[in-house]
Order: sequence, then C-alpha cells, then structure tokens
Amino acid sequence: MVGAPIRIGIAGIGAIGSSVAHALDRGEIVGCELVAISARSQNRAAEFNATLNSRVPCLSFEDLARECDTVLEGLPPQMFDAIALPVLSAGKALIAMSASQLLGREDLVELARRMGGRIVVPSGAMLGLDAIKAAAVGEIRKVKIRTCKPPRSLATAPYVVRNGLNLESLEEAVCVLRGTVSDVAKEFPANVNVAAALSLAGLGPDRTQMEIWADPSLMFNTHNVDVESDSSNFSMSIQNRPSDENPATGRITAQSVIAYLRQMNSTLRVGT
Repeated sequence: MVGAPIRIGIAGIGAIGSSVAHALDRGEIVGCELVAISARSQNRAAEFNATLNSRVPCLSFEDLARECDTVLEGLPPQMFDAIALPVLSAGKALIAMSASQLLGREDLVELARRMGGRIVVPSGAMLGLDAIKAAAVGEIRKVKIRTCKPPRSLATAPYVVRNGLNLESLEEAVCVLRGTVSDVAKEFPANVNVAAALSLAGLGPDRTQMEIWADPSLMFNTHNVDVESDSSNFSMSIQNRPSDENPATGRITAQSVIAYLRQMNSTLRVGT
C-alpha cells in the first residue's frame, strides 16, 4: 500500500527553492508534494505562485514547520536560525543548504535529537561526499579543499570589505585566505557551504584545511579536494555551471536536492 506523500515546504524561493518547487509542481519527485512556501513578501509569493500549475499558500516560518514534514532551507545565511529552530523544534526534517551555519552548532543537532527531527545536508555543489563518509569509517589523515572563484563573487565578503581588497583589478590568481574551514567560514559565510559540507562528512571543520582563491581567468566556481586516508587517497575537482536564476548559485545544487527527495521513496537507492 502506498503511503501519503511527504509534505514539502520551501523557505526561500531563490535559485534553489524555485527550482525544487517547480520540480515538485511538475510531479517530477514521486512521493513528495509541495504544500507551502515562505517568501519575502506576499507580492513575491503571488508572483511565484503564478508560475506554478498548483498554487500553494505562503506561510510564516512557524506555520511552515507545523504544516510540513520536510522543509527546504534556501535562505541567506543570517536567516538560518529563523527557519531551523521552528522546524527542528517541531520534530521535522530540515534540508539545510546553508551548511556553513551548522559549523559549531551542536545545539541544533541536540535539538533535533531531542525532538525527533533531522538535519539533512545535500551534496550540493560538492562531489564525492560518499567517498569521504566511507573513508571516515576508517582513519582520514588529511583533507584540503581549494575553492577558486571569479573575483566578483567574493567582492562583498566581510573579509574582503574589511581589508579593502580590490579584487576586480587582479591580473592573476591570488590566494585571499587560507586556514581551517572554521576560520574561513567566519570571513566568507556565503562562500563556504561546499567546504562546510565536506568537513561535516569527514574530519570536521577544525581539521579540514581550506584555501580561497580569486581567479580572474575563471568564469565558474571551481573546487579541488585532496584526501589522504588509511583506505585510499583521492582527489576531486568540480567546475560548477551557474543556475539560470542566480549566477552565484550552481545549477547542480538544486539538482542535488531533487535527487535526494527522489531517493527518499525510491525502491533502488545507489550510493551511501
């Protein structure tokens, strides 16, 4: 007997949220149903609803948490707690796209554990998380990620603004900052979600090394990862194509959420 569909809510209808909402609306994710969204305003919600085949209500974060089984967070980093706390307090599942906001947040993990909720971090723009998790069953000795971005995508980061760095005039690639993921996340909160997910899957943010580079020759964000462990050594590289809705967000990020939702009810599941 087929059970009731999983009720999906989406907090934030930017590049990620809108793509996932449209996939749900088109019936492309079997066993899941879009039931509500949260948007910046009723006008924005109305505009977005006009693009859907079946309109859904625009709810507050608290009501979204109450009405849905699973909530996708696609918000600016500073708004993360506003949706995470009510969803986890309600014992629901949170799909967290702002992975950087989970660093050092054992309180959220404990809240989810206590209330019966879950926190899910999709692969997003990072490949190879399955391999990292498998290596972590044994001993991981070293993980390093090198993130290279066009200078314009780093121009508004707190570290760049505070130090008056003029990245737009660069003629060659420059390492803007290096350190642990924990260190870099404080200065580039909107640019380390990939590294945050990588660290949470493996050595943790205090032991995962990171470099952020501004490279004027690049059109797309590029991530290179090197891993050393007792089971295997491996390297990964990915160059992400931007989404149509927002060039700062990789197209594969929303697709990773759709892939996760599809496997929730899949008879055949491939990968860890």
